[in-house]
Amino acid sequence: MSTLFSFSPRSPHNAFLPLTRQRLRQRRGGLLVRFSLASLDFLDSDPPLPPAVQTFWKWMTEEGVISSSTCPLKPAYVPEGLGLIARRDIAEDEIILRVPRRLWVNPDTVAASEIGYLCTDLKPWAQVSLFLTRERLRPNSSWRFYIDILPEKTNSTIYWSEEELAELKGTLLLRMTKEMKEYVKSEFLKIEQEIIRPNKELFPSSITLDDFYWAFGMIRSRAFSRLTGQLAMLPLVDFINHSSKITREDNAEEMNGPAGLFSWDLLFCLKSTIPVKEGEQVFIQYGLKKNNADLALYYGFVERNSARDAYTFTFSIPESDPYYGDKVEIAKENDLDETAYFDVFMDRPITQAMLQYLRVAAIQQTDAFLLEPVFKSSIWATVELPDQKLLEVGNLGERLDIAVRVRLGGKLVLQQIQLEFKERQLKLDAFEYYQERRFKELGLVGDIGEIYCQPKDSVPSV
Repeated sequence: MSTLFSFSPRSPHNAFLPLTRQRLRQRRGGLLVRFSLASLDFLDSDPPLPPAVQTFWKWMTEEGVISSSTCPLKPAYVPEGLGLIARRDIAEDEIILRVPRRLWVNPDTVAASEIGYLCTDLKPWAQVSLFLTRERLRPNSSWRFYIDILPEKTNSTIYWSEEELAELKGTLLLRMTKEMKEYVKSEFLKIEQEIIRPNKELFPSSITLDDFYWAFGMIRSRAFSRLTGQLAMLPLVDFINHSSKITREDNAEEMNGPAGLFSWDLLFCLKSTIPVKEGEQVFIQYGLKKNNADLALYYGFVERNSARDAYTFTFSIPESDPYYGDKVEIAKENDLDETAYFDVFMDRPITQAMLQYLRVAAIQQTDAFLLEPVFKSSIWATVELPDQKLLEVGNLGERLDIAVRVRLGGKLVLQQIQLEFKERQLKLDAFEYYQERRFKELGLVGDIGEIYCQPKDSVPSV
């Protein structure tokens, strides 16, 4: 989540001067906030941490989120850019961060703001996107210290140029990216027309589509939803980077607890799912079920791990199907719909849910009276793998490397599926046809395969 931080000043109001061993004064929400820098020694780094990070850390200290004497973590330069490292040994399942609800950026935050009454009919992500975009353009925003550490952009494909996206030709990731951008654009145009333009006194700065894309990208890469019940950006928690070595996602809990010197609040508590030695980076898992296309779309990176290679299939039951209603009903009973998406991962078999869906969608007229699934094989064309040579050459650049690995992973999975379907095709003669199985269940099949019009036991002997 904190991958690829950037700190390019957007305007003079957020250009920070280097911190010194004196008291730093800043304005937050119109109130004067004094930061004592006497306890900044543990933030010393070579090269020095960006001033915005140091200021943010002090803000978290003043808000009671961080104790300079007891906090087990500190920010540092890491291979991913910036991350958090352990100041001491950390035990498995130890709580390492606590963020009070008053510092969550979520729909409740929007509702309590000046623009809250305008956002009640917006989708939660759109509410937070509009709020975040507006606060970013306000010099005196009370969220200034958090916003100033957010990157200008990541390598998420929503920020790619058309030339860069062309490298994804033939992948579902390209379609997902374009559909997502179109969806965000349509929502922005609606917000611009119905909220921003009629309320210029609340939106003194011009908000562009690119601004809205920025906010959406920040939410997609940083928001948590598993515990809070709604998407929430959590300052400080989103410093922590992803690692494929983390195999657990049960890394958080909510509890009531002290949230400052004299306050009590609901806390988002982050745990370390593995032991961490002093000086090592602390990681979390961004999503065990996400494939490389998901990682590229949400976060702007891929894993060099074939276990993340996948191809996402989209299947639909057409409305023109004479049995459309029955088939959709069967699909919905199995938590699917008239359109369904299935990820097929490298070195893993096709899921039963995908095969079941295909059988239902392929039921033909002569078999429809049974409303039972029938499987009809489909073979994918042979796919060449020129991308492997590109990877061997190297020096592709971050975004081209992502595109090539997503393409290659999808092609490898398609080849695997082709082989699996061929194997199933060779075994078809040994499979019991579903009608024969059904007749056997009804007692309508004899010992040598003869079929009766009534159960075998009731047929009179001659």
